[in-house]
Amino acid sequence: MEGFDIKKVIEEGIPFDLFLGLKVEHLEHGYAKLRLPYRPEFIGDPRRPALHGGVISMLIDTCGGTAVWASGDVRDRVSTIDMRVDYLRPAGPEDLIAEARVRLLGNRVGNSQITVYSASDPDLIVAEGRAVYNVRKHSDDV
Repeated sequence: MEGFDIKKVIEEGIPFDLFLGLKVEHLEHGYAKLRLPYRPEFIGDPRRPALHGGVISMLIDTCGGTAVWASGDVRDRVSTIDMRVDYLRPAGPEDLIAEARVRLLGNRVGNSQITVYSASDPDLIVAEGRAVYNVRKHSDDV
């Protein structure tokens, strides 16, 4: 289905994503770009200050799954099987951008590679991730 449908689900239909304020910046087959607007509650180390690693891993997981989801039908269900996160540097108190590309998509499993960077400096990569997702096609439910 169209990227607009997935965008609406992410921004308006998933309570956790709505709570975090996630925004879909761009969506196409096999690719997703999400923005996480900064909130003070995301700070994990106030001495730096730096965002909590759990916030970054959530963004990696959601963006990677969205890219896999955008490769199919909005009615498909995508759930995380495994995920690896490499934290490269502290993420400061500002918006983060995540970009994910699908590297492999089979009948039941999708794999994506994700990069997270500072919204004000795309060259400032704060984390990279790889994730594997279970894909349950909507046709399997009928």
